[in-house]
Amino acid sequence: MSAFSCQQLKQQLQNVIVGQEDLLDRLIIALICGGHVLLEGPPGLAKTTAVHALANSVHATFQRIQFTPDLMPGDLTGSEIFEPAKGSFRFQPGPLFHEIILADEINRAPPKVQSALLEAMAEQQITVGAETHTLPPLFMVLATQNPLENAGTYSLPEAQLDRFLFHLIMQYPSHDEEVEILRRTRRVDDGRLDAGIKAITTPQDILSLRAQLNTVHVEPAIEKYVVELVSASRKIETYIPEWDGMVKAGASPRGAISLLRAASTRALLSQRDYVIPEDVVELAIDVLRHRLVLDFAAQAEGISGKQIIEKLITQIKAP
Repeated sequence: MSAFSCQQLKQQLQNVIVGQEDLLDRLIIALICGGHVLLEGPPGLAKTTAVHALANSVHATFQRIQFTPDLMPGDLTGSEIFEPAKGSFRFQPGPLFHEIILADEINRAPPKVQSALLEAMAEQQITVGAETHTLPPLFMVLATQNPLENAGTYSLPEAQLDRFLFHLIMQYPSHDEEVEILRRTRRVDDGRLDAGIKAITTPQDILSLRAQLNTVHVEPAIEKYVVELVSASRKIETYIPEWDGMVKAGASPRGAISLLRAASTRALLSQRDYVIPEDVVELAIDVLRHRLVLDFAAQAEGISGKQIIEKLITQIKAP
């Protein structure tokens, strides 16, 4: 799969999703570099449609899981089934044994279920009983959550949030974009814009492109910039004295690894074999905002992770 094929992939997604160009770019980046994505936004903003369109564009196995409060870990991982005729147990794989997973309304599942998903996202494997089962090489979780409802929901633990490459906040479309959405919907009989999507790439193509990421050149100055930006989130008082105490915990080294890997993917898609500061700056907010644990004082004053990262970007000089 080449950068040109990725452009074809983006064009096909744009036939389904009106606007949301940053969203589509980041979905493709996450697909290539092997990251998971958390999509957050009010109902009706095509979060699920975007995931369906991406999955249909890739000739990969796909599974949608509707997260509910009564879901059990075995409903995701699978379980051991006793076969009386053989007098032994047989493992029946669950829905996580697919290449692209849509975890719809992920915050409605209880912590026990989320912990089962955590092993899959972190280690690309599932342990049931005494056996560990490996997931497909192309394993990607695209999760959605609705920020408007709190009843019957469970906040995602910090350890699980840290496993997401991107936390994407979807906004309402503009007036013209909403008019275009109405026009496109009227052109199809059932109102499903993703129904005509065809697979234009394969998992092997994506894995081949992923293997090229380590060949993208990164200057030592870029590496130092990434580390300084991430470590600054752990010592806010040094860079933004007026916000001292607003952050209880900053991003970990995993944040730096994720940011540099995403920046390398952006460079590759831009048909460059080297990373530039703009690659880092463009993706820093979506990679880092969910990795900050804000103090109650920050929440009371309406200070978000996005604002903190934006401020740090202006305080730290890019090479």
